[in-house]
Amino acid sequence: MFAYYLDLAVRSLKRNKVLTALMVLAIAVGIGASMTTLTVMHLLSGDPLPGRSGTLFYPQVDADPTNDYSHAEPLDVMDYRSAVDLWSAHRADRQTLVVDSKLKVHAPEVNLPPLMEMMLSTTSDFFPMFDVPFQYGSGWSADDDAKHARVAVISADLNNKLFGGTNSVGHTLRLRDTDVRIVGVLKPWRPSPQFYMVAGGRFANGQTDDFYTKPEDVFTPFTSGLEINDGNFWQFTCWHMPDTPGHLQNAPCVWIRLWVELGGAAKVADYRSFLAGYAAQQKALGRITHADNTRLRSLMQWLDFNHVVPSDVHLQTWLAFAFLAICLFNTVGLLLAKFLRRSGEIGVRRALGASRRAVFAQCLVEAGLIGLLGGIGGWLLTLTGLWLVRRQPSAYADLAHLDAPMFFATFVLAIMVSLLAGALPALRASRIAPALQLKTL
Repeated sequence: MFAYYLDLAVRSLKRNKVLTALMVLAIAVGIGASMTTLTVMHLLSGDPLPGRSGTLFYPQVDADPTNDYSHAEPLDVMDYRSAVDLWSAHRADRQTLVVDSKLKVHAPEVNLPPLMEMMLSTTSDFFPMFDVPFQYGSGWSADDDAKHARVAVISADLNNKLFGGTNSVGHTLRLRDTDVRIVGVLKPWRPSPQFYMVAGGRFANGQTDDFYTKPEDVFTPFTSGLEINDGNFWQFTCWHMPDTPGHLQNAPCVWIRLWVELGGAAKVADYRSFLAGYAAQQKALGRITHADNTRLRSLMQWLDFNHVVPSDVHLQTWLAFAFLAICLFNTVGLLLAKFLRRSGEIGVRRALGASRRAVFAQCLVEAGLIGLLGGIGGWLLTLTGLWLVRRQPSAYADLAHLDAPMFFATFVLAIMVSLLAGALPALRASRIAPALQLKTL
């Protein structure tokens, strides 16, 4: 019967091409607008490390002695001593310190002027913890961390700029005034968001674009980076001015992020106890005031806590779906007019023995076909909308691409919307009294 209903739907749509085009256009425009914003929301709010995010945690310790508990949360990042103490304890399966800064980068053997690039000073566990892909070479070892080795990993972008994309492992890179040896080159890597640097999002009035910038171009061992770019690291906040400007190891500032990997609920509970014990110990030493103000959030909990999806994306999504609802109501009116104009035809079918259910099904198949055609138009408009998003100055603009799940969601949503729009008109059409219609023929 479905094939028969489909044939009737095609014939019906061909009879009134203008009305058909209006309904298809209404659905296509609504789907295009809603799927453009929904795709952006999907890309920005997704899990940046599927399958691994549940094992990654972000510890926090409240080292600010001036905190009067006006808010219940510790500062988003750590002071040097707390971060290094926790990292040095090796109480997690893996742990890594991260801090970024900007510095001058030059390749002595390449005839190009120096570049100002972002450098991430981190530890050897960073690469396996975050599943960072390599094109050439690999990361450094824990022994390199301990020896303050002058080594570096560079991004694919920087490798293309300086070495034309060739294997640059073993070449020399000058960071500020220090030569380092390249030990690895990353593949193109674009986590969304840049989760390992997220902090302070909920305090930034929705300005979370920095979470979607590209990863740093140079990665160095944590201690080596501090020595190479000494005094040029950005502080998240300070509770009073450092005694010696530029020397942050003992400064009253928080500026370092710590991530830990914990495989299993028991290890999470043990680390949470360890974190609380460390804070209590530091309180006994008089270094911190609020020993009970510690946190250990998983990666996704940390992203949710910081509201990483920009507020304008939320607003655009709501507006787009409101516009889709308007298109839906317009389609309901057009379908109702279309079906009721065929009252005579429907009355004859009923008189010849067609049930109300059969008429209802026939009308729904026609509405579904309109939805399928609207989905094709909506898909094309979605591609156009995402192309326009990529032309915007937002940091996340280059991420706006339609992946396979959102491609299928486009057609599923279009057909669902059309079936929903066709339900009331189909119900009205199925209740047409055949006797009354036959009298008018």
